[in-house]
Amino acid sequence: MKYDVTVIGSGPGGYVAAIRCAQLGMKTAIIERYNTLGGTCLNVGCIPSKALLDSSEHYHNAVKKFEKHGINVGEVTVDFKQMIQRKNEVVSKTCDGVSFLMKKNEIDVYHGHGSFVNSKEISIAKADGSQESIQTEKVIIATGSKPASLPFITIDKQRVITSTEALVLEEIPKSMVVIGGGVIGCELGSVYARLGTKVTIVEYMPSIIAGMDKDLGKELAKSLKKTGIKLELNTGVTAVENQGDKVLIKANNHKKNKDIEIEADYCLVAIGRRAYTDNLGLENVGITTDKRGRIEVNEHLETAVPGIYAIGDVIKGAMLAHKAEEEGTFVAELMAGQKPHMNYLLIPGVVYTWPEVAGVGHTEQALQEQGRAYKSGKFPFRALGRARASMDIEGFIKVLADAKTDEILGVHMIGPRMADLIAEAVVAMEYRASAEDVTRMSHAHPTYAEAMREACLAATGDRPIHL
Repeated sequence: MKYDVTVIGSGPGGYVAAIRCAQLGMKTAIIERYNTLGGTCLNVGCIPSKALLDSSEHYHNAVKKFEKHGINVGEVTVDFKQMIQRKNEVVSKTCDGVSFLMKKNEIDVYHGHGSFVNSKEISIAKADGSQESIQTEKVIIATGSKPASLPFITIDKQRVITSTEALVLEEIPKSMVVIGGGVIGCELGSVYARLGTKVTIVEYMPSIIAGMDKDLGKELAKSLKKTGIKLELNTGVTAVENQGDKVLIKANNHKKNKDIEIEADYCLVAIGRRAYTDNLGLENVGITTDKRGRIEVNEHLETAVPGIYAIGDVIKGAMLAHKAEEEGTFVAELMAGQKPHMNYLLIPGVVYTWPEVAGVGHTEQALQEQGRAYKSGKFPFRALGRARASMDIEGFIKVLADAKTDEILGVHMIGPRMADLIAEAVVAMEYRASAEDVTRMSHAHPTYAEAMREACLAATGDRPIHL
């Protein structure tokens, strides 16, 4: 078979790229090494983790909040097997949806490990040991990423686990140490803490979610502590020992120069992810990778080899599903001769704890480092009627605007449904709105979105109405 474009990898970047290519009239193939489509995100990442986050939050609310609402439910227990089963059903239906979209858009799907024979030929090694080759004019590499580890840590998938294994445990652990206070560590730590696990997060940096605005990390830390999570910040792990039915974690607090030891049922290694570009035959086409396995691309996301592109986690930038989707669409439209637009600064970051955390644009620390004059406006959710009604009063929205022009430069929020509300900030910033512009837009009452308008009022120098 010969194709106009072949996509290697069927995660959000890959399958979206394939669909857009097909929509634009290209004969398209997609290669996926696993039995199901959807990549890490749908199978062992975004979708299953959000399913467990929602289930655990329902349980947490039943135990902690229902009585205050006047709902008496008696003793509440967790059927963990059912919780995992529901998660599996969500994953299955979502992956089936991708398969449906491939058929709808007449995209040929190949299951097996794809690798380059040359720039125009892809070999596919199938699970039964057979080989198949296809011809293609162009290729999009979208093979995603895998959990990263440290040289001295052995991931045995029994007691020392990654996020993949954390999604399929057969029991609720009595205790768990999470190495890494980033998005994955905070989210999965939240899941198990809500279910009763004694969770300790060990983070090398002085703050959790260190890549986001510092105020968000401080506020989330307060929330996680209320859930019972212990935070060991400024602390680097030095050893992890599987002792059979327990794990011993040794670490050093470099701020206090103090060694600590923590024993737990499981150790979840959540220090980030690395590009998955192994065994792609890149050497056969002259493509090299950096120390982290990433592929170098130009402003068109094209590699050093004309006609071969790379998107998502295999190139530099935030490892986000929606970033990969944008890049997949961008490449497809470039191939079709269009002139697509993509602004990396305006790709939002989200942490699906509760309260949820989201941010887009410049952080306050970045603006300070740039020496850029800015104004800051903040509005707390505890001052919002809708938040009090739902008992979601933790958090705030912070708006950063240019000191002279009032253009919104960054929006950082922690509170209820921030993963959805951040879209308002993205739209405003794509159109280069000023803080005043947002204050003059009607926001329904009572809603969480009113906090965005109030924060913009604060940023303009006017006093927020409800504070």
